[in-house]
Amino acid sequence: MMDPNEFALGEREFERIRERLYDVAGISLSDAKRTLVIARLSKVIRGLKLPSFDAYLEFLETQGTAADAQDFVNALTTNLTRFWREEHHFTHLLSYVGELMKSRTSVSEKRLRIWSAGCSTGQEPYTIALSLLNAYPDLKRWDFKILATDIDTSVIAKAAAGLYPEGELNGLSPERARLFERAGEGRIRIPQAVMQTVSFKPLNLMAPWPMKGPFDAIFCRNVAIYFDKATQGEVFGRLGQILAPGGFLYIGHSENLGTGSAGFRLVGKTIYQARSHAERARDAA
Repeated sequence: MMDPNEFALGEREFERIRERLYDVAGISLSDAKRTLVIARLSKVIRGLKLPSFDAYLEFLETQGTAADAQDFVNALTTNLTRFWREEHHFTHLLSYVGELMKSRTSVSEKRLRIWSAGCSTGQEPYTIALSLLNAYPDLKRWDFKILATDIDTSVIAKAAAGLYPEGELNGLSPERARLFERAGEGRIRIPQAVMQTVSFKPLNLMAPWPMKGPFDAIFCRNVAIYFDKATQGEVFGRLGQILAPGGFLYIGHSENLGTGSAGFRLVGKTIYQARSHAERARDAA
């Protein structure tokens, strides 16, 4: 039985929503997502005091602002994350950065850049920062920065605040739990020194990327599962171009690079290393 607060969604309107989301964000909605679309967009439609999905789509196309367009995307993106999710990635990252710190000895070489693409509410980039700063305190004297981006502006705002329910600590070891500060009222806080290493920015992976890189490591996990095969290959190919030779790309447990694999070699479970310029030249010859 349909919730009385939800609007009826016809086939034509559902197809228009699918096409709009794909055109704007590269996200491919299956028929199975119909219930999700109704539940999430009904709230937006009620907020705008519109009578139907048809009226809402007409509003977006004729008089909606950039903020309205962003609300459409925010409502239909999924944000599931937690601290130290897929832990083997962070174990590998710690080893990799440890080797970089041994080899980069001059002042000019002490630079580390990591990108968390599809960062959601911030648990991934903060896990990167907490892990590395705890293992390597000398990084505080490095030019160390983490870029964290997401297409959903609402989760970016939450992430930048650095405040989480205390329940986020469930399942973490006491050693890891101690890396957080208690904020009272059942909340925990990311320490300021850790927050200073992370910059949160809205970014649509389908749009031009303002940053040039190179990045030493890129996390793009459980993002491409919402794209079709062609879009997946395009995105992973672009990530390879902005990743430093020898740097690492970490993807989700159910993902693969598909047609975007040319610039990479698989080195571990969902861990890919960018080929050197010489290797790429040989492959192209």
